[in-house]
Amino acid sequence: MSGAPSRHVVVVGAGPAGLAAAHAAARAGARVTVLDSADVLGGQYWRHLPASRPAANERVLHHKWGTYRELARALHAHPAVTVVPSAQVWSLERLDDGVRLNVLVGEPDAAGREARTFEPDALVLAPGAHDRTLPFPGWQLPGVYSAGAAQALAKGERVAVGRRVVVAGAGPFLLPVASSLLRTGAAVVGVHEANGLGSLARGWLDRPWELVGAAGKAGELAGYVRELVRHRVPWRPGEAVVAAHGDGQVEAVTIARLDPRWTPVPGTERQVEADAVAVSHGFTPRLELAIAAGCALTPARFVVVDAAQATSVPGVWAAGELTGIGGADAALAEGAVAGTAAAGGDLRAAGAARTARARDRSRGFAARIEAAHGIRGGWVHWLRDDTVVCRCEETTYGRLREVVDLTGSRETRSVKLTSRAGLGPCQARMCGRTLQELLDDGGSGAGAPGPACEGPAPGVDRRPVVVPVRLGDLAALPAPSASPLDPSSSMTSLPTTSLSAASQPQET
Repeated sequence: MSGAPSRHVVVVGAGPAGLAAAHAAARAGARVTVLDSADVLGGQYWRHLPASRPAANERVLHHKWGTYRELARALHAHPAVTVVPSAQVWSLERLDDGVRLNVLVGEPDAAGREARTFEPDALVLAPGAHDRTLPFPGWQLPGVYSAGAAQALAKGERVAVGRRVVVAGAGPFLLPVASSLLRTGAAVVGVHEANGLGSLARGWLDRPWELVGAAGKAGELAGYVRELVRHRVPWRPGEAVVAAHGDGQVEAVTIARLDPRWTPVPGTERQVEADAVAVSHGFTPRLELAIAAGCALTPARFVVVDAAQATSVPGVWAAGELTGIGGADAALAEGAVAGTAAAGGDLRAAGAARTARARDRSRGFAARIEAAHGIRGGWVHWLRDDTVVCRCEETTYGRLREVVDLTGSRETRSVKLTSRAGLGPCQARMCGRTLQELLDDGGSGAGAPGPACEGPAPGVDRRPVVVPVRLGDLAALPAPSASPLDPSSSMTSLPTTSLSAASQPQET
């Protein structure tokens, strides 16, 4: 370094990808700032009890817990690393020579949070993803949770979402969710995977060489299978929860067999008593900051990156679920590559080259997940006219069909403004992809169920204001200044987003 000022790398997100990126960037000689909305490191994958209420054996609920402890200790101890917890990046501005992050630091619901801005030399985006849950009749009842929320409560609070819980949806994530529930004392009634054995076999075994980098997953799978067998929890492929029932609370669910396109098979429905349902149909990357930065996206709505994890925007790198849903191993490897490159490190060095090869092997696992567990279009056949599609605004499937019939428009923005679907507090995070698919159903029209589009859903994740912002916080911002911003200073200019946009409620 010979006295030259080190590059300032800001990492957004403190899950596996973000922690690996920060660690690699610091090792490469950069000055690193880690921003995360939680008050402790770990992200959703390593969500754990706080230091004030430590668990006797935290590793029981976490894979690679040793990796987390090692990364967390290293970052807290490194003199060039600053960890900023409870830091919500609420907007990103593009500048002529980089980007500006606008951040509020403090409790999300508290007034008077500290406003800060960062203009880093390099930015690594690793914000992760959130659950995608397809709607079904009764999914708005108390007791219906996303699988991610159920696991977060189990890991972070040791709270079970119910006494008798049904776990359903698609993807390998259902198994660790069931395990977390069992370890918090819940009785898991069953685990229901929407894809049948034939679809699973074709998806996982079609290109077996892509699984070479995920050999360790076999041990994890075996552990989950043993746990389900020990607790006598049935795992049933080719089935789905197609309705939830109850008077003000889930009391039972209807489970039906599905054909390979996820269309319910008539006559196979059965009711099962339960007081909670944990549902996940995969994950949706948190694209707001990447879109604000202008990053190019793939047709499947992931950020395009090159071999160094660089995006199409100079000075911006991406890692983890932003580039594909591939699990913690892929996220750790991608983060390490991104952090090294962002810091100006040598990716041809032996350690960096090994990490890049591990990253490439892990990406095959992501491809197999999508092939085996991806959403099929027949799910729209379990909707009824009174099925709520947008829970925030209580917009039903029938209302969507009515709007399309009355206006003759299938354009997402038009239908949203007319039906109010997607305009509630979550700002279409929960229903946006679903709404897009229902409006682009292969020409059959929303007036009659048809095969949902399995392609991209453009536009539903474009949100200039990323998280809730109080108007009082915006009003308290200092007046714009023409002077350059110090990355460690308080905010000195208001982003180009308007107050009217900021006043729209957003989901955390």
